[in-house]
Amino acid sequence: MTTTDSRPALRFEDPETQALYGATYEAALENLLETNTVPFGEIHARSGLMDPAVGMVRAGGGYEQPWTRDATINSWNATSLLAPALAANTLWAVVEKDAGGKLRLQQDSQQWDQVVWTVGAWHHYLVTGDRDFLQSAYDVVTNTLALREQAAVFGPDARYGLFTGPSFFNDGVSGFPAPTAYEDESRGSESTSYPDVVSAMYLSTNALYYAAYTCATAMADTLGRPADGHRAKAAAIKQAINQHFWNPRSGSYNYELTADGTPGAYQEGTGLAFTLLFGIADAAQASSLISNAQRMTWGMPDTYPHWNRYSSAEPGRHNAMVWPLVQGLWAKGLAKHGDVEGFATETGLLAKLVRDSGGFWEIYDGNTGAVEGGYQGATGVLKRRWDSQPDQTWSATAFIDMMHTGLFGMTFDDRGLTLAPSLPPGWGDVTLSGLRYRDAGLTVALRGEGNVIRSFELDGRPGTEFVVPASLNGDHTIEITLDASRS
Repeated sequence: MTTTDSRPALRFEDPETQALYGATYEAALENLLETNTVPFGEIHARSGLMDPAVGMVRAGGGYEQPWTRDATINSWNATSLLAPALAANTLWAVVEKDAGGKLRLQQDSQQWDQVVWTVGAWHHYLVTGDRDFLQSAYDVVTNTLALREQAAVFGPDARYGLFTGPSFFNDGVSGFPAPTAYEDESRGSESTSYPDVVSAMYLSTNALYYAAYTCATAMADTLGRPADGHRAKAAAIKQAINQHFWNPRSGSYNYELTADGTPGAYQEGTGLAFTLLFGIADAAQASSLISNAQRMTWGMPDTYPHWNRYSSAEPGRHNAMVWPLVQGLWAKGLAKHGDVEGFATETGLLAKLVRDSGGFWEIYDGNTGAVEGGYQGATGVLKRRWDSQPDQTWSATAFIDMMHTGLFGMTFDDRGLTLAPSLPPGWGDVTLSGLRYRDAGLTVALRGEGNVIRSFELDGRPGTEFVVPASLNGDHTIEITLDASRS
């Protein structure tokens, strides 16, 4: 199934850079807008809000449906900008109505991280300016947050001011250390089969709750609707995250807090990325955690280090492995905090993984870069090695986002599209053409290197705010000259 939205083109003047990054970007667009854009069925139309003339984005070649987290991440990474109607349909595909007709996120078996949808929905509004979408989205958000606040499972633990349940997207037991997860994994592969995982609290999930309350506040302010105390709840959970997860000895955030208050001083890639992206870490904490982050040969791992039951020879599926999803979020966080070198490294690793493997796979071995699904589910004779699925959509949109949010520094608000690029040394000049933003068609050219803007011209006219107004119509050209110096 195809989409009618136009595709931008990315062109680096340096041939080697174009062969690596330009080609990967084009392949990622093909993955999102062709391979993984599919028709939807009745099971996806439970909200009553989907456009029958438009398809949806599936999770990938091995997963024919969208889940809440996949739908959100793919819309946030790329789809809302590149194909707004497709993104809206994909977000609505994971929304249902309760018995009374209220909109809410689908209440499946993986509800712990469903509030990530709030981040994608708010981003979708900022990109598109669609207030009708925002009105319905705010209903979804308030109803879903109310459910989670009242839930006995995957709900709040008042002792800590945090939410319980597994970490973001780690639905497999391999993402959790023993004894929280059993050393022999005797209850199977699902993380929710382990009571101590269900009752524990994790960095990424609680970071998402902070972001959800923050976005819900912004939604309410924009619509002039009651905020239901979201602002105060956001402040409280941010304070709780910094109180219970920040580890001054490691200079970073812990991964885990068990129900009895035991901290787990491990590393979680998405959790660290979220603290950077959502502003949970202050400037000093951000600098510290970036400096102290543990990377593998092929990038930022999911969780780290290897749990005792795994090893480099037999890595855990959700343990010391490289998921492009995680790489994309981490790279975006690095670019936001001015680490051009770190951004370039992580982006280069993903581009090479895609080139060398011939596609956007779900997971890679962090040491060798080989396509690897990892081990999970049991030990001994019942031990299972999983597949890494092909054409994984969020692996492709992770790379698109590395280019849009990282390289070109795109952020969106009610004023418009702000550009704060990070052009690594040696990449050469680059132009992104044919980019649709609301009613405008944009060509954006970056010259020089670094992340300090020395000049910004919109249609040849100098500007100082580096913003493309949301009201802009027609075709326009932006030229940005960068300098690595901060003087």
